[in-house]
Amino acid sequence: MVGSWTLRPRRTAYDIRDRDLKGFGIRVAPSGRRTWFVHVRRDGERVWRTVGDAGTVVASEARARAMELLAVPPSGGAVPEGTVLEAVAEDMFRHRARHWKPGTLEVNRACHRSRILPRFRGRPVAGITRGEVRQWFASLAAVPGAANRAAPVLSAIMRRAEEPGLRREGTNPCRGIVRYRRPARERFLSDAELRRLSEIPERERGTGTMTVAAVRLLVLTGCRKTEVRTLRWTDHREGRLFLRDGRTDPRTVWLSSAARAVLDALPRGTVWVLPNDRGDGPVPEWEPDRFWRHVRTGAGLGDVRLDDLRHTYASMAIRHGETIPATGRLLGHLNATTTLRYAHAGAGALRGAAEALGAVLGGR
Repeated sequence: MVGSWTLRPRRTAYDIRDRDLKGFGIRVAPSGRRTWFVHVRRDGERVWRTVGDAGTVVASEARARAMELLAVPPSGGAVPEGTVLEAVAEDMFRHRARHWKPGTLEVNRACHRSRILPRFRGRPVAGITRGEVRQWFASLAAVPGAANRAAPVLSAIMRRAEEPGLRREGTNPCRGIVRYRRPARERFLSDAELRRLSEIPERERGTGTMTVAAVRLLVLTGCRKTEVRTLRWTDHREGRLFLRDGRTDPRTVWLSSAARAVLDALPRGTVWVLPNDRGDGPVPEWEPDRFWRHVRTGAGLGDVRLDDLRHTYASMAIRHGETIPATGRLLGHLNATTTLRYAHAGAGALRGAAEALGAVLGGR
């Protein structure tokens, strides 16, 4: 086999096979990374296993390791750690941590734990077929939102597996999956519902100060749940929130006196505005949701989600005369078209304006 240092990357990954040891070779990725691999057959299926990084493992050592792997009987031996799905997933998450926002990384990790691992834990990543993935996706039909979130995460794991040769290039079993269509759902709280929500005594809310504050801030700022949950005290100054991890771009949130009062009442024992019980991180993602289910039952708001508080904030801004661009800036929208979906919430005011104009223009 030619020296690995002479192999130059191309636009797509390619393999060079050893002429003497069948199944052994080196894969060169477009990034320039070179990986020794061994190709074996297990239970009628081809399995690719990583032998080592060619940058640190010389050819003679890689060939010796490959000979050991090829000597394992087809029916025996444990699967090397690097080939099981969860090991590849951890490698993918470490790689994506440089590109994904912290909130995105956390949500995708949670999705992997709750939706992907229960089905594919311990499976060799090379042995997962398109049929299995389609069956898995179909099994999540009752939770289409979770299914639509999980499928791209699994796809990213499979793409990562192709780079060192754990799967053949172009064999991603998630290709062709059509995500579930979900009807648009926008729920806005009425004035009466907002009054009922504000009248629930704090002592009856059945949870701690941090979770109460989280929901109040969602109501009073129009922020997303992740933005509020991961706030640090350094993000709060001069009566504003300076969000570094907004969904679109870093942005500034202007605080009302009511929102400032919520923050002023909180202790400052950690770097987090809403810390968990240990104080070493933000309040867990599930706590605001669990608390909200308790609150909405007490207020008679059985179909209202936490996300609907953001919708309500936007609709109230428009109803009280704010322009579409101003409301969009409050919410952190990059495109005014995104904000326009809330404009129908101000239909009553527009109807009144049209009647007033008709009276003037009609000569009445």
